[in-house]
Amino acid sequence: MDKNTDFPQYRKLSNGKTFYKILDDRNFEEIQQMGSKFIKHKIVAEQYPEMLRIKDMLELQEPFILSSETEYTENYEL
Repeated sequence: MDKNTDFPQYRKLSNGKTFYKILDDRNFEEIQQMGSKFIKHKIVAEQYPEMLRIKDMLELQEPFILSSETEYTENYEL
């Protein structure tokens, strides 16, 4: 992972129903839309699959796409 990455970084799934705020290379917040409700999770990557997920998000691997702080906070901040 690029040590010069500025955090937080924002990503979303290509379906637009799950948003991510990546706090650093081991922590992120996830907001999932379930019908008309939104559920927020805070995740600490302690296991290798979770670390790979953050890496994939930062590298914009499918199905992750770029999002913005504005999109995250205006529409989904809980």
